[in-house]
Amino acid sequence: MEWNKLLSDKILGGHSTKDNKIVDGRSQFQRDFDRIVFCSAFRRLQDKTQVFPLPENDFVHTRLTHSLEVSCVGRSLGNLIGKTIIDRHKSLKKEYTNFHFGEIVAAACLAHDIGNPPFGHSGEDAIAEYFKRGNGKQFEKSLNNEKLWNDLIKFEGNAQGFRIITRLQNPNIKGGLRLTHATLGAFTKYPKESGLPESIAIKPVKGKFYKKFGFFQSEKKLFKEVAEETGLIKKEFNKIDWWSRHPLTYLVEAADDICYRIMDLEDGFRLGLLTFNETEEILNSLIKNKKLKGYRERNENDKIGYLRAKSVSNMVQQLANIFVEEENNILTDNFENDLISVIPSAKALKMIKDISVIKIYSYRSVVEREAAGYEVLGGLLDAFINAVNEASKEKASFKNNNLLKLIPTQFLYSSGRPHDDLYTRLLLITDFVSGMTDSYAVSLYRKIKGISLPGL
Repeated sequence: MEWNKLLSDKILGGHSTKDNKIVDGRSQFQRDFDRIVFCSAFRRLQDKTQVFPLPENDFVHTRLTHSLEVSCVGRSLGNLIGKTIIDRHKSLKKEYTNFHFGEIVAAACLAHDIGNPPFGHSGEDAIAEYFKRGNGKQFEKSLNNEKLWNDLIKFEGNAQGFRIITRLQNPNIKGGLRLTHATLGAFTKYPKESGLPESIAIKPVKGKFYKKFGFFQSEKKLFKEVAEETGLIKKEFNKIDWWSRHPLTYLVEAADDICYRIMDLEDGFRLGLLTFNETEEILNSLIKNKKLKGYRERNENDKIGYLRAKSVSNMVQQLANIFVEEENNILTDNFENDLISVIPSAKALKMIKDISVIKIYSYRSVVEREAAGYEVLGGLLDAFINAVNEASKEKASFKNNNLLKLIPTQFLYSSGRPHDDLYTRLLLITDFVSGMTDSYAVSLYRKIKGISLPGL
């Protein structure tokens, strides 16, 4: 892969802006960032679960605050590696600075969780389970297409995110938000379609990077355009299309990894799930021998915040160092790890993850609310899918006609009627449900089930 192609500022569904890099004071990559910030799907992240569903403590992260923090870390990583790469590849200096690398990574990081449904990863599982083992299983024979069915039974927030930013936002415009190919390439953590069985994902497809997928069949052509424009390496296995990762995807992934591990730890401390001494000891393992000015004078909350900041700064430097060391392997698709697994602090980060699984992610209220999320999302999918399927046959009951009125028109078809194609109908209702905030999903579920009534 070549950096000149990987940094393509051509927008999806549009043209290149190489002759006019700065417009109204912004590069095209900065416009990517701004378009994401101002889109409705990003705004809804303010009420979507990071770890603690429907948190009562305002300090605890939501998907919105998490995404903003990941974006800041990603920008720092991009700026750091960009300087070295431009020094190595002198021809890039004509069109790019190290800040362009940071802008691309920041924009991709900002959108990295935009496809997550309510209730976090348990929400993804709930949607997949509805089709795999729930009432949605009845549609398998009717679809009669393994690739289309895999999109549903392996529902993936990453693929939903790509669908949102390339199609659902501004649905009447080709390319959706019309982001650059570089940003879309860096955004796509798993550049493959859904059909590759997990049982064979280890050897022929380089491990965990391809156990998930990055786009639905409905957006396959759009990702193919991104891959070709940025020069990603094309592959195929058992008639399943997949590509090498965009090199900057490793930075997006790394920024996410260090933020969720370190910030979740801080959230756990603030909620009383970890003691001060436990948290202090863990974070100190990430900043060995660092002098901390004014540390003793701080209160416990401020001390943990200070250690968190120092830890993130140290991880950023380590990650940037390993990226530039492995640049050639990454460009030739011969790097088979994630960055955080090969930095000096890898063992300490693994320890944080293990402790979080035991003391944070298994906390009773987290588990209870995730379990409730299964019922809520499964119930919403069942109700609205039944409504659109009945309406598509023009024999909807009074109840389902009312439910149909609750579905925004963009999730139906022309004249507010359901789409004739079953796969599209199912995908559109999945768009509707997965796009809900946690609070709205719970509220709507209660109302349609008669658990609570409007105005009472």
